[in-house]
Amino acid sequence: MLNYVIIGLIVFFLGIALGWLVHRFEFKGRAIRAREQVHSIIKQAKEEARSIRREATLQAKDKFYRMKSEFEAEVKEKRKDLQRLENRLIQKEEQLDSKISVLEKNEQALATREKEIQQKEINYDQLISKQREMLEKISNMTSEEAKELLLKQIEQEAKHEAAKLIKKIEQEAQEQAARKAKEILALAINRYAGEYVTEKTVSVVSLPNEEMKGRIIGREGRNIRAIEAATGIDIIIDDTPEVVILSGFNPVRREVARLSLERLITDGRIHPARIEEVVNKVTQELENSIQEAGEQACFDVGVHGIHQELVKLLGKLKYRTSYAQNVLQHSLEVAFLCAIMAEELGLDLNQAKRAGLLHDIGKAVDHKVEGSHALIGADLARKYGESEEITHAIGAHHEDIPFESVLAILVSAADTLSGARPGARRETLETYIKRLEGLEEIAQSFSGVNKAYAIQAGRELRVIVESDALADEQTMLLARDVAKRIESELTYPGQIKVIVIREKRAIAYAK
Repeated sequence: MLNYVIIGLIVFFLGIALGWLVHRFEFKGRAIRAREQVHSIIKQAKEEARSIRREATLQAKDKFYRMKSEFEAEVKEKRKDLQRLENRLIQKEEQLDSKISVLEKNEQALATREKEIQQKEINYDQLISKQREMLEKISNMTSEEAKELLLKQIEQEAKHEAAKLIKKIEQEAQEQAARKAKEILALAINRYAGEYVTEKTVSVVSLPNEEMKGRIIGREGRNIRAIEAATGIDIIIDDTPEVVILSGFNPVRREVARLSLERLITDGRIHPARIEEVVNKVTQELENSIQEAGEQACFDVGVHGIHQELVKLLGKLKYRTSYAQNVLQHSLEVAFLCAIMAEELGLDLNQAKRAGLLHDIGKAVDHKVEGSHALIGADLARKYGESEEITHAIGAHHEDIPFESVLAILVSAADTLSGARPGARRETLETYIKRLEGLEEIAQSFSGVNKAYAIQAGRELRVIVESDALADEQTMLLARDVAKRIESELTYPGQIKVIVIREKRAIAYAK
């Protein structure tokens, strides 16, 4: 038993020893393999480092060669720029040399010229002294007497030059005044914008039905005759449905007829006695309305102290027209425009408004009073206590009498502005075309005129003349002659501007 134990221990220790030996040999083999692996890794790393170093070296060389080529190209470009600058400097230097040589030649020529001038001055002084002696011998005048004569001549020349200078200054002053006047007129137009009431020579009365026409005519036409006799207006009854037309050139009577007929239609009682009664009543009411319209116009303008007869005449202008422009509205506009321009010129505003409001008062009277409306208006204003300055402005606004005050010129300008601006007045197409044809015919009747065109709705006439037939100085005379002919032969609102155009053309051909 003991022997087995001993044998077992021996076997145990032998196993341990054998295991240790086996483990040691195995550890050595692993160590050897690990060392070989390390050597292979190191070797591989060295090879990779060599390859990386070779690649870096190649890249560095490529970058170096590329930078070198770029630098060489830049240097080459800089050299070209320097070469161009050098060439330009050489050219500038050559130009400067040529200019210096030219200047030197000019200096030599100037020096020679200066010597010649000095010699000529000496000769001139000698000639003057000789001529003075000869003149003194011939004219039996001393130098002092000749000086006096020369001074007189110089004085006359100076006076002539002064007169020319004065004329030039006057022309400049007129041009400046014209510009200032245009500015004032433009300002007045911009500050005032009025509406116009268009009137016609006929009035239209609407009927409730066609049967009313028979009642207006009456038995054997007695009603319509009674209306025409009471009002002085023609009544036209035609096939136009439910309409009656009143025709007459007196706008006040036409308004009386219109109001009377409307009241008779509304009332339904239409017979001669009723017609006369209604017409008398409407006439009285219309006279009151005319008085109120005149007073309202004075109030709107701010003018006081006008005679009642003049106020009544002002109210009548509400029913009168000029080229389809309501005369009362036109008078109010002229008053406002006069006030605006007078304010710009520092004149009396009340007088300007008064003259502008009353300037067409002569149109309120009928044909029984003979004469132009401007002179009739001046007589009426003078009759009813207006000042001489106001009456003169009324009478001169169409240049029937010469202008004697700035106020008269203002009234004329405001009247032209009110009637001439687009939309203010209206005329029939036939009259308009005839006026344009008349303008062109008058212009073409003069010798040397090639063509004539009426433009700006007849406000401007362009006349084109032949350059060989007329000189520049003759165009002004032609414009004035055409304007005078137009004034004497045509009737037109506002004013017409005549422009004469003379064109000279020079033509050459390059072959």
